[in-house]
Amino acid sequence: MSSEDRVPGATDPARVEVIALAGLPEVRTGDDLDTMIGDALEATDGALPIRDGDVLVVTQKVVSKAEGAVVDLRTVDPRPEAMAWAEAWDRDARQIEVVLREARRVVRMERGVLITETHHGFVCANGGIDASNVGPESGDVVTLLPRDPDASAARIRAALRSRFGVDLPVIISDSFGRPWRWGIVDVALGVSGILPLEDLRGQPDADGRVMRTTVRAVADELASAAELALGKAAARPIALVRGANPPRGEGTIADLLMAPENDLFR
Repeated sequence: MSSEDRVPGATDPARVEVIALAGLPEVRTGDDLDTMIGDALEATDGALPIRDGDVLVVTQKVVSKAEGAVVDLRTVDPRPEAMAWAEAWDRDARQIEVVLREARRVVRMERGVLITETHHGFVCANGGIDASNVGPESGDVVTLLPRDPDASAARIRAALRSRFGVDLPVIISDSFGRPWRWGIVDVALGVSGILPLEDLRGQPDADGRVMRTTVRAVADELASAAELALGKAAARPIALVRGANPPRGEGTIADLLMAPENDLFR
């Protein structure tokens, strides 16, 4: 059943479980992350066998580290603009320089907040570049976002299908802030094996009224649900979301990005 044909409530899960995977060691550049994830699935009680409706959520940080999307700040020479802004707002000028280098455009740079658009089309604080949870070299390195998060998700999915003989959809996630609201939530950066949106427009709601604008951000919801079990300081970067039953298909993260002509605030 496609997302267009799905009847709301007919297959919606009554129970969703999130299982944080155990036993994943510190990930370094060049590590075989696919094998490490498979080993973690086998080491986690209750994770196997994979069931229909399961989705694997992998945080961006371990993907970036494995793929080498890491910058050694000791090699960075900040431009004067980065140095002046960092001094004014008590920031690391080297990290600001990396953010500016990676930006497709700077959306806002004031009051200590730097918002950029990445080459993927994501609009986020600091271009998604992060100095937290980077491992033993903390303070000297930052991680970039994966160059092609959809491809990263597809590679992990293919490796797990080869190892376990099941097709497990994969989401690459990261924490983003949100306009008009305090706090961060995890969202999808890359997907493989699911449709990131579920378009319910034209379908009846529980009262029989036709929905005109409802489009569910399913991949973002799954990423955020997984983060509740993973946390930010528990060294648990991967979770299995069980029973979510998302709409299956070969979607891409581009499906979630709003076109400029539809963006009222651009």
